[in-house]
Amino acid sequence: MMQFVDVLLPLPLPTTYTYSVPPECAGRVAVGCRVVVPLGKSKKYTALIMAVHDRAPEGYEVRPFAELLDEAPILLPSQLKLWEWISRYYLCTQGEIYKAAVPQGLKGEFKPRTEQRIRVAKAYRHERGMELALASLSRAPRQRRLLDTYLQYVGGDVSAPAKEISRHKLLEMAGVAPNVCKELLDKGIFECYEVEIGRLANVGGTVLPLNALNSFQQKAFENIKRSFESKSTVLLHGVTSAGKTEVYIHLIKEAVERGEQVLYLLPEIALTKQIIERLQRVFGNRIGLYHSKFSDAERVEIWKKQLSDAPYDIILGVRSSLFLPFERLGLVIVDEEHENSYKQQEPAPRYNAKNAAIVLASFFGARTLLGTATPAIESYYNATTGKYGLVSLTERYRSIQMPRIEVIDIAELGRKKQMEGQFSDPLIEAMSNALKAGKQIILFQNRRGYAPLLECKTCGWVPRCKHCDVSLTLHKTAGKLTCHYCGYTIPAPKMCPNCEETNFVNLGYGTEKIEEELSNLFPDARIARMDLDTTRTRSAYEKIISDFQQGKTDVLIGTQMVSKGLDFDNVAVVGILNADILLNYPDFRATERSFQLMAQVAGRAGRKSEQGTVYLQTKTPDAPVIPLIAANDYLRFYDSQLGERMLFHYPPYYRLVYVYLKHRDIRLLDEASERYGEAMRATFGMRVLGPDLPPVARVQQLYIRKIVLKIESGVSQYKVNEALTALREQFLSNKRYANISIFYDVDPL
Repeated sequence: MMQFVDVLLPLPLPTTYTYSVPPECAGRVAVGCRVVVPLGKSKKYTALIMAVHDRAPEGYEVRPFAELLDEAPILLPSQLKLWEWISRYYLCTQGEIYKAAVPQGLKGEFKPRTEQRIRVAKAYRHERGMELALASLSRAPRQRRLLDTYLQYVGGDVSAPAKEISRHKLLEMAGVAPNVCKELLDKGIFECYEVEIGRLANVGGTVLPLNALNSFQQKAFENIKRSFESKSTVLLHGVTSAGKTEVYIHLIKEAVERGEQVLYLLPEIALTKQIIERLQRVFGNRIGLYHSKFSDAERVEIWKKQLSDAPYDIILGVRSSLFLPFERLGLVIVDEEHENSYKQQEPAPRYNAKNAAIVLASFFGARTLLGTATPAIESYYNATTGKYGLVSLTERYRSIQMPRIEVIDIAELGRKKQMEGQFSDPLIEAMSNALKAGKQIILFQNRRGYAPLLECKTCGWVPRCKHCDVSLTLHKTAGKLTCHYCGYTIPAPKMCPNCEETNFVNLGYGTEKIEEELSNLFPDARIARMDLDTTRTRSAYEKIISDFQQGKTDVLIGTQMVSKGLDFDNVAVVGILNADILLNYPDFRATERSFQLMAQVAGRAGRKSEQGTVYLQTKTPDAPVIPLIAANDYLRFYDSQLGERMLFHYPPYYRLVYVYLKHRDIRLLDEASERYGEAMRATFGMRVLGPDLPPVARVQQLYIRKIVLKIESGVSQYKVNEALTALREQFLSNKRYANISIFYDVDPL
């Protein structure tokens, strides 16, 4: 009987495709295996088998797939189940998930890492043979030296060369050139062979016992375990520097001892260096690290290890690690659960890893712990209404006081001409005292580059991106103007193209300009900057953090990267240079994000020895959220936000879906978006707002319109999604609108 397979392509297609199974592969195919399939006249793709059956499609001739790549599935049923949930909930295709979730090396050719090794040829693996070999090299001193080095390495026993040595290491030990080894290979004395060695680091070293929990941590640890008895998800609300990580480690230890696997999610790659070092001291090689700064080949090897008989017991990583294979998942930890980095923005799938992790855990009957000092409004609401368990950890480690937060009105200082640049006198004095005392400083400015705006002072010309409706940001060190939306870059102009004057002024401050100004204030200070421009590689992240941790850097300047759970012992002063950048963003979550970011940045101060001080500079000290940040009063902040959210129909009382329409023709787009809004109102009524212009209304030559759908929390999201899917299909069936891009962002952040 002929076999057929339905396969998934790594493309944004709404359906699977059917191929026949070649006779030589009959009985060997299974769901989750990869096959190479032809598509069209000349293209080939690595596809995933989603179903195996004997039903021949009607109406067209089925082609056989070209090659079977796996004898065993590379995807487990739990992974495919998660893909199906993400596809249904976040309104994307499983092909888009496949493209995002699986390392590129598993979608094409992957070459294992190998190493060339040297051994004595079989003819010389006895005493007489070796005597002859040594005698033959009497006039070749470098070859003799290489052979002697090999003999010393194997202890003189060549009869059974089990002690392996790499070609590179042998040459290095002997101090000879590669051609010397080639000469011994040509003479048949040596032979070379290749061994697959892999790319995954072996930590080794002594595994240390767990640190004892203090009384507050112990109480939280016991309360979490008690909550897990009745709730599958628990929120740990612990103040900054309370030692939440130590509580996590004790929970992980118990899970591993039960034979379970643990997934530990972090929002930012920058955090992984500090956390992995702490975990490896306890768990050694039982823990694996997974994030986008790893090479694709490394990610493939981690994926394959998770499918092997000896997988990692613990995976530490950012949101993409959610897609790895797990067979014994028992505990999921989502650290800094409030972070919007857990939400994938572009491209699809636009999933939230925090929510997907809770769903993944449910497939295994596992428990999920959400931890943070500043919970997301929705998470705290779920905890206080009984959906999640709630555990509090209110004391800092060693009972160090929370940092003192001093609010500085920089608008008033500017009016009195008492402030130049971005540093107020109290902050300058505090930094000076900290540097003299050998303490460290963190400065937070949530804009990278040198200046967000370059303007000709004569005519007002501002350089703008030719692809997007945004101004270009000056990066002075690189001498370039760059668009932070599409990456368009031009050299910084020396003359205004509009009036031909050279009278430019920089408006606003980015991290690069802060660094320059600080260098002028404190020329002897050792300053580092941590933003997207300085952390392009994994090693760059690690060096910046390591240098600051070891005291090689006095001042760390950064964007929101510096707010995300970094743990430093010696920070006495934190400066939030302009709180208004956060507060003035046009979004209903702006106040929530401001509180979270500033409270988290403030929490980097005074963590291990003495109370730290935070200088919060703002032009709006009377903004309602500022005194709540200064008092570190999350509960009052939460209560104030709930009232606003209920009044204006926002989460947690309503769920949101943002609808985006994109096209190059602005007139056609405006027409289509109005029609789409009308069609949505016909189904959802007054729950629909728009269409409107988003804050940036053109990106990469595409104009954008946005429609907002607000749905009461009690309404089934799946029924809403079915209606939205049908509406999009019907709308795009109209040839006039067929080329308009329409996509949904469910539960946007």
